[in-house]
Amino acid sequence: MSPLFDICLLEELPPGEKRLVEVDDLEIGVFNCNGTLFAIEDRCSHDDGELVDGEFDTEDCTVECPRHGSRFDLRTGNPVNLPAYVPVDTFPVLVQDGVIRVEVD
Repeated sequence: MSPLFDICLLEELPPGEKRLVEVDDLEIGVFNCNGTLFAIEDRCSHDDGELVDGEFDTEDCTVECPRHGSRFDLRTGNPVNLPAYVPVDTFPVLVQDGVIRVEVD
């Protein structure tokens, strides 16, 4: 099993909220999409835009890169429109004892 990193208390990231964290020199966006937690690399695969700064759509569980408008599915990391065509990394998220934790290998 890969190392787990504590992010925050679950109550500190309610549905519809997002948070940027740094884990081992890697920036990760953690999103609460209607009660389901997702973690993705905070880097657009098209132009290195910071995804956490983009629009978070809780209905579709996507985030839009603020630079050129590529949207990424938070469940898979896959882009859903151009100009991006390469997925971004995703990370498993666990909640243990009320603490959100991300598994980073």
